[in-house]
Amino acid sequence: MAWCAWGIPPQGPPRSLPDPMLKTRLMFLVTALALCRPTFAAGQTPAPAPQTPPQAPAPAAPAAPATPKTVCGLPIPEPARLPPADSKPVVYLVVPCFEKQGGSSTIDPQTYVYYIQLHGSQPSVNNWVPYDDKAEQMILADFKRLWATNFLDDLAIDVQDYKFSNGVNGKLVVYNMEERQRVKIVDYVGSKKVEMSKIDEELKKRNLKIALDSFIDQGTIRRVAGVVREMYGEKGYEYAEVKPEVKPITGQSKTVNLTFHITEGPKVKIRVVDFQGNKAIADGKLGGKMKENKAPGFFGFMTGGGTYKEGKFEDDAQKVLDYYRERGYVKAQVGQPELKVLEDDKDGKTRWVELQIPVTEGPRYRVGEVNFSGNTVVKTEGLRPLFKMDKGDWFDEKKIRKGFEKAREVYGSAGYFEFTGAPEYSFPNDPTPGGAGPGGATGGDGADGPPPPPTARQADDAAGASAPAHGPAVKAASTEPIVNVTMRLEEGKQYFVNRIIFVGNTTTRDNVIRREIRLFEGGVFNTEALKYSVRRLNQLGYFKPLEGEAIDVQKTPNKDAQVDVRLKFEEQNRNQITFGAGVSQYEGFFGQLAFQTSNFLGRGETFSVSAQQGNRAKNYQVGFTEPFLFDRPITAGVDVFSQEIQYINQFTQASTGVNTVWGFPAGPFSRWFVSYSYQRVQVKDLNPFYSQAASLANNPFLADSLLLGEGGQRRISKIGPSYIYNTVDNPIFPTTGRKLTLGTELAGLGGNSKFYTAKTEGIIYKALNKRTSIGLRGAFEYISPYGSTRQLPIFEKLFLGGEYSIRGFDIRSVGPRDLNTGVVIGGNKSLLFNAEYLINIAGPVRLVLFADAGQVRDINENFSWTEDLKKQTTIGAVVPSDAASALYAVGGFIPGLPTRVDVTGTTNAFKTSTGAEIRFFMPVLNVPFRLIFAANPSRGGVLDNNLQPEKHFKFRFAVGTTF
Repeated sequence: MAWCAWGIPPQGPPRSLPDPMLKTRLMFLVTALALCRPTFAAGQTPAPAPQTPPQAPAPAAPAAPATPKTVCGLPIPEPARLPPADSKPVVYLVVPCFEKQGGSSTIDPQTYVYYIQLHGSQPSVNNWVPYDDKAEQMILADFKRLWATNFLDDLAIDVQDYKFSNGVNGKLVVYNMEERQRVKIVDYVGSKKVEMSKIDEELKKRNLKIALDSFIDQGTIRRVAGVVREMYGEKGYEYAEVKPEVKPITGQSKTVNLTFHITEGPKVKIRVVDFQGNKAIADGKLGGKMKENKAPGFFGFMTGGGTYKEGKFEDDAQKVLDYYRERGYVKAQVGQPELKVLEDDKDGKTRWVELQIPVTEGPRYRVGEVNFSGNTVVKTEGLRPLFKMDKGDWFDEKKIRKGFEKAREVYGSAGYFEFTGAPEYSFPNDPTPGGAGPGGATGGDGADGPPPPPTARQADDAAGASAPAHGPAVKAASTEPIVNVTMRLEEGKQYFVNRIIFVGNTTTRDNVIRREIRLFEGGVFNTEALKYSVRRLNQLGYFKPLEGEAIDVQKTPNKDAQVDVRLKFEEQNRNQITFGAGVSQYEGFFGQLAFQTSNFLGRGETFSVSAQQGNRAKNYQVGFTEPFLFDRPITAGVDVFSQEIQYINQFTQASTGVNTVWGFPAGPFSRWFVSYSYQRVQVKDLNPFYSQAASLANNPFLADSLLLGEGGQRRISKIGPSYIYNTVDNPIFPTTGRKLTLGTELAGLGGNSKFYTAKTEGIIYKALNKRTSIGLRGAFEYISPYGSTRQLPIFEKLFLGGEYSIRGFDIRSVGPRDLNTGVVIGGNKSLLFNAEYLINIAGPVRLVLFADAGQVRDINENFSWTEDLKKQTTIGAVVPSDAASALYAVGGFIPGLPTRVDVTGTTNAFKTSTGAEIRFFMPVLNVPFRLIFAANPSRGGVLDNNLQPEKHFKFRFAVGTTF
């Protein structure tokens, strides 16, 4: 039997084969085909054995080769019809064969048939495929296609002879294939300190996830093992080992279990950080700049020391290097650390080391010449002030970084968004002139530049000689290291906006978004305007914050110097539908049905309607605000309401009225507002103590305050302007920005009450890192009567306390009190301070650490640090035995008896509260819910709503935010 075979032995996955080896094997295939071609010729017998000399005569009657009975372990079928007797060699059968893996494939065989273009003959229809050069080329092409699929570990194509009974030579073309192993199970054994879910997340970030039923790839396996080792290294397990094991499920199965065996080893902890080579800056200051790889510190006995994290050392080294270069050490370098093992714990779980970090400080440099290169759009005179670096200053690389940030803003605002820049340093006084610093290539004083100034020794040797080129100034300068800085700028080209595209705004209309955008199609691509627009859109609160990939700027295809700006939005539900019952410190028990939206019908309008009925509060309200009236940035709003609120142990206030507001833009992020309101207020259900003759005698203005002389009713008509500047990034979960509110109101244009108010509030948020931020608020408010109104209405007076001012105190419990009853009667001026440290826990959950402080003063009282504790005593009356309650309440009031006010001590005037709250956002209700735990360190003279001394600790539930 004459046959020819060629193939590639198993040598790992095809994907890992180097290209030269694959080309070599393909060349071997072509060579094999060429060598076998004489055997394939029709009508010839197999070539004689190599040991037979070519000149030997052929046998007179060669023996016919034995016709094979099977191929790939299967019987060869008899043909339904024989080829013509004079036929040249024909392709009888084309057989995909998987004999090495038990005769079956894990991939559908039809997939391989698709890649095999050579087809066998069809005897039943007398269709015979000739085996000729074309067939051989097709076999070669089949080989390439099958191997390129990456399905196979081994591929060999055998061409065997098959003699038909009429003597025609047939060919059996056998595609011997062995598939690559496929993953059935992926497991991590021994992983205790790193969760499998964390490993999967990290692999997904790096596009290294090994999917089930995927092919085994040794390169991928090695990379996955490396990632797992890195993750353990980040947790301090520097000696962790990860060994992958591939185990077939059965003997001939091509499916395997992939197991990563993890040996964690000891955890490496740092006992000492030793910087070697530093002289100018001490170890303590350098170590303080490192964030991850730090020494134990003062609380080491509690924390157990710092953990060594090799993967974070590069960042720490860069912080140390930045610290050096900000202090003039331009050539400072930080080398690779060495771990000096000190000892292992007895249990072997912890290994203590000394972290040795080599440092090369170099000399400290002053700034020489500061030049600019490559700038054509912005003149040097316009760039120089951005860098704030003058000749003779100590070199500070931080000023250079900030200068380039500002320059990038300047160029970006003009459309040069590809602007880049880098500093280039040269050292004219160094022994090797023109040496390149860490910021760039050699400067103008390099090998091809002018010679360096003479050294001090050279200048001394030339003393007395005339040297106009290097006068005394050069001599003095040459004694001190100097760095010349050249700002190399690459301005790029100016770009314009082609299209602004919005994606994902399923509810909000395009025009609502576009009116906040300060970029214009066809205009210059202003990167600062884009940042400004994104901040304005985030302030709306209609969408999840735009950041990262949601802001996509791409060059427009086939258009020069144009870009497309694509903003991808994810809508947030800004509709609040509330129904049901609840309890609140402010409203008591209540039932409520309300709807409120800040994006009504996707138009950006605010609409609200509510009805609330409770045992302490009733509220009916309808409001509507249009932020862009007549498609102009004019705000117009109206609010109609009817309210009734019971203030415990004081009175019930019933109000009906209407509020209107008009707003106009005043500048970026700022607006002017003008408001007008008219309301009719009635005070009823007065505490009987308020109407006692003695109370009215002791406070001649109390009757006016309680509207007793007005039939219990007062009409208030007031108007006032206000100014608001707001750059806070998000209305629900803010992290950065400022807000300033200034306002005043004048009541008296109609109605029967005359007073004026002044309010100011400042808020600032600053992000510390991706997870934490701080928030600060300061607020001042003042109100005073004028004209015929002698006393402020009690509902207009100022109070503090509650979750929106001082969190640990009851609502309206901080302020001047009536000494006879203990009831807060309020004041005319207040100061309030709030501080928050906000920590993002996960998703919509925040931990907020807070500190609140505030005080309220009445007319003729000034703000102060301390205040007197006073007690009013009725001479001859029965005094309660409880000293605490005797400070504020006198039982058995006897009319006509004289009273005396005594000072019993002093206390802090500022009432303070501190603690923590969990704040979580409820998507359905669209408001933050709060669980507040507060401690009240300064609470002297404050009673709660039950007229009991305020408690040291308070726990309460609330909604919204304090500021």
